[in-house]
Amino acid sequence: MSAAHPISSTRRLLSRLRDVMAGSGTAQERLGKVVAAIAADLVTEVCSVYLLRAGEVLELFATQGLKPSAVHKTRLRLGEGLIGEIAAHASPLALSDAQNHPSFAFRPETGEEAFHSMMGVPLVREGRVIGVLAVQNRTKRQYSEEELETLETVAMVLSELVCGSELVGREETLPVDGIGLLPLRLEGTFLNGGLAQGVAVLHRPRFVVRQLVAEEPDKELEDLGAAIKDMHGALDRMLESTLVTSGEHRDVLEAYRMIAEDAGWLSRIEDAVRSGLTAPAAVQKVQNDTRLRMNQIADPYFRERIQDLDDLANRLLQHLLGDGPGLDVSELPENVILVARNLGPAELLDYDPKRLRGLILEEGSPSSHVAIIARALDIPVVGRVAGVLAKIESLDPVIVDGDNAQVFLRPGEDVAQVFYDSIAAREQRRAIFARLRDLPAETPDGHAISLMLNAGLLVDVQHLAESGADGIGLYRTEIPFMVRAELPDVESQATLYRKVLDEAGGRPVVFRTLDAGGDKVLPYWNSTEEEENPAMGWRAIRLTLDRPAILRQQLRALLLAGAGHDLRIMFPMIAEVAEFDAARRLLDRELSRHAAAGGAPPSDLRVGAMLEVPSLLFQMPALLKRVDFLSVGSNDLFQFLFASDRGNPRLIDRYDPLSPPVLNALRTVVVNCAEKGVPVSLCGEMGGHPLDAMALLGVGFRTISMSPPAVGAIKAMVRSLDLGELEHYIRGLCETDGHTLRPKLRAYAKDHGVAI
Repeated sequence: MSAAHPISSTRRLLSRLRDVMAGSGTAQERLGKVVAAIAADLVTEVCSVYLLRAGEVLELFATQGLKPSAVHKTRLRLGEGLIGEIAAHASPLALSDAQNHPSFAFRPETGEEAFHSMMGVPLVREGRVIGVLAVQNRTKRQYSEEELETLETVAMVLSELVCGSELVGREETLPVDGIGLLPLRLEGTFLNGGLAQGVAVLHRPRFVVRQLVAEEPDKELEDLGAAIKDMHGALDRMLESTLVTSGEHRDVLEAYRMIAEDAGWLSRIEDAVRSGLTAPAAVQKVQNDTRLRMNQIADPYFRERIQDLDDLANRLLQHLLGDGPGLDVSELPENVILVARNLGPAELLDYDPKRLRGLILEEGSPSSHVAIIARALDIPVVGRVAGVLAKIESLDPVIVDGDNAQVFLRPGEDVAQVFYDSIAAREQRRAIFARLRDLPAETPDGHAISLMLNAGLLVDVQHLAESGADGIGLYRTEIPFMVRAELPDVESQATLYRKVLDEAGGRPVVFRTLDAGGDKVLPYWNSTEEEENPAMGWRAIRLTLDRPAILRQQLRALLLAGAGHDLRIMFPMIAEVAEFDAARRLLDRELSRHAAAGGAPPSDLRVGAMLEVPSLLFQMPALLKRVDFLSVGSNDLFQFLFASDRGNPRLIDRYDPLSPPVLNALRTVVVNCAEKGVPVSLCGEMGGHPLDAMALLGVGFRTISMSPPAVGAIKAMVRSLDLGELEHYIRGLCETDGHTLRPKLRAYAKDHGVAI
């Protein structure tokens, strides 16, 4: 681009394009002028426009730089070549060496063999891909993010201009027999990763309450009591099923079962019956009232519980009315993509998990109970897909791309084949990672790396053997506190912790003490104060130091469970050394109490802290004299470093962990710990991504904790990495001042054969 400011350059280019398209000449002539203007402004030798025609064929409609004779003759099917891949995935592509990309398809009639670099973006109109805009250069040019953003902005405007010019006949883009010729791509929010293909099954529970006024209130109360009993029995049978024997999804269903027994909810329904309504009408009235009240609550946790109550109300109505949306499993297709406005956790389990391939929701969030159940079932989920129920018909073919939070409705054969190949490749990678399970996580130049798991439930510990991980680097203890109606007592906590240690089979387990508060609401903890920024509020160690009885009981339970075991305890969100000292004093009191009671001590006790608050970076010398180990909680640390709420979708990609300030801060931590001989690890989401984990190793980490599915990919990366060479390279990178080092690190990995 020119030396002018990127925004002013983009505005100038858009102004030129509008003038050209509004000028004289045929639509084809004006499109030729458009590509010439784009090529000149972006300083590229080639600019081309491909438009999608009937039959899912991309046709070269205009070019500046390729052979003019190729216009209207060069055609690519969706998914074919780089242009076809951009259209199939509806995502941009920028390559410095396009001809070596595995999807490159050479077309000799274009003369494109002289051009090495390529940047392309899809032309999208009303959620449908209508073509591709691409530029090329002879040199192996590294296109900048600003250039890509400019091309995307131009493409957005060009799409509108192309559609209004009738370059492609309207009859080619109209639906035929209710099925569009072009794939409809919808975007949403990531709830669980993965790829799935199948046919749509619409979940639209509807109950018609025909009689509203009760003729015999006592009989209605009797029917209500019987329906409640039947509903509770059905939920108990679900809990007893082999599908939900343990794990977070088990805890969710137990919490759901607890809600079903909520005396307040049930008594309001009974009061409504006594007021003169039939039992079904009372259920609907109470649910409508509850929904109105809870919709006014800002707390996302409570808002997500609306769906749990909707689900329970529907179940109760089904038991009362004896009809409704019962599922005939035999009529379900083999590959179900479930589509719903929202779902309760038990509603999802109504569907045969052997046939369920993916889930699409108009609403939903990562903290919703249905999302937790879906993750336990390992199915891809895309949430907040606006208007999907109005755009899809039952049994429509669907592709769910959970990794990129995209949904493809009625995809063409070529688009489907692209995703089928992606699914097959994903399964092949899983098979490769499985073969690495029993091999050491050691680099070719002899550096041993410890790969640990993040866990929060007993089922997670069972992944130790199947993943080949070395232990549990972070065991979150708060979930049992969150799913119970009352504070769990010492004995129930100790029983759980003992099971975790036994399941670990001698592998190390690091227990993080209670990190509740903020967005982790305890149902029995009624705080009257509303926090504007709960992530930085009264939570974690702040809460438990102010309510020391909670922390003392948990420490007492850990000591009981840890008798004869190696026990590692870690305090979360320490902001200053004084907080660690206060927590350690409580632990010492419990140790004395435990010994006085004749309790067997742990075979080894180590106490550490989580580095999540930046202020602790400036107290490292004092802290390292006190702790036995340190663990970096990257999720909170990075949001506090950048003052960037990680739950704000506008800021998700604004700051990059692979940036000089982050890597320099992490290296400082590693160096300080090495000088004092204190083991250090990292247990945030960063450790589960191969490229990010590679950078962590490059700044000195030798222990990383991650979710179980990430272990195979990280081990493959480790076993392909010359760590000494990487460390030397990263030292130079950290002295730069760029926004992100991600492109350079990715290029390094590619050039050095690192498996990322």
